[in-house]
Amino acid sequence: MTQPPTIATLDLIGAEAASVLGDGPLRLCDASEPADDGAPWSIRVGIDREGRLPDADPATFDTLITTAVDAPAPWVTVAAPRLDGQLASVAETARRAPIACHIFARLLRLGETLPAEAALEMESLGYSTLLAGGEFARWRSGCAPGADHRTAPAPVRYARDGDAVRLTLASPENRNAMTAPMRDALFEALCSICDDPTGPAVTLDAEGPCFSTGGHLPEFGTAPDLALAHAIRTMRSAARLLIALGDRATVRVHGACIGSGIEIAAAAAHRVARRGSFVQLPELRMGLVPGAGGTVTLGRAIGRHRLMWLALGAFRLPATTAQTWGLFHRIES
Repeated sequence: MTQPPTIATLDLIGAEAASVLGDGPLRLCDASEPADDGAPWSIRVGIDREGRLPDADPATFDTLITTAVDAPAPWVTVAAPRLDGQLASVAETARRAPIACHIFARLLRLGETLPAEAALEMESLGYSTLLAGGEFARWRSGCAPGADHRTAPAPVRYARDGDAVRLTLASPENRNAMTAPMRDALFEALCSICDDPTGPAVTLDAEGPCFSTGGHLPEFGTAPDLALAHAIRTMRSAARLLIALGDRATVRVHGACIGSGIEIAAAAAHRVARRGSFVQLPELRMGLVPGAGGTVTLGRAIGRHRLMWLALGAFRLPATTAQTWGLFHRIES
């Protein structure tokens, strides 16, 4: 009879698994160099310091960085004086949360090959796994509790004019944070539009100083049953419904669009931003991955290479740059 592994054996297995991470999964390399097999956990960052745009194979990299101005996709342009500072920033994220970074890279690579609904479910599984992990626990233990602002009684306003529906995030007192009540109200409103046999068009916007600052921090990690949370997240995905609406869906954003605030918005077929808006993804620094659909919606809007860089550095992406990347179709004053 096979004996169960002892505590000592389990410790060795754990040490072996952790050893592949070393000092982090990030592998900085010259973009002109041929790919090597590398470690399966590695995140390959191809760097073009001279701005020559070498003939690199995007399939062998997770992100491609160049100093060339206005480089075409999938390259990310970083001004030469800022390159080392930004590389240090992404390296620090990977050092602090190597497992979250690895899972994020795998979600982006695998998600390219899957239908949107399957990729959304895979993202949620990764998110729930990380919620139970040590990286998120460490972030949460060192995070000062945020103010528990309550969501407005009617966090999503519904208005119809003929064949057009306008949904407005209407909880400006907490900067339209995606609380559970906000998420549920948005999902229910989108459900009614999807089920409407007249097929109305829908525009999603927001009131207050910004579109949405994303998930409500006091709610993070409070779900008592992560398996159930995964099921709820998957079944009640606003991003999934916006994708299903196809050409009928438009989003108009302004100000801060952070975390789920841009992940959901990016699911709309038509995306408009007010001048001065910005996008940011802070999840990797929290030991998590985007969990409201961003690996799918943003990945398909701007490509996995640019999304990888944006999330690794938690950089603020101005709307004008986001437009050149394909995230927004129009910028308005």
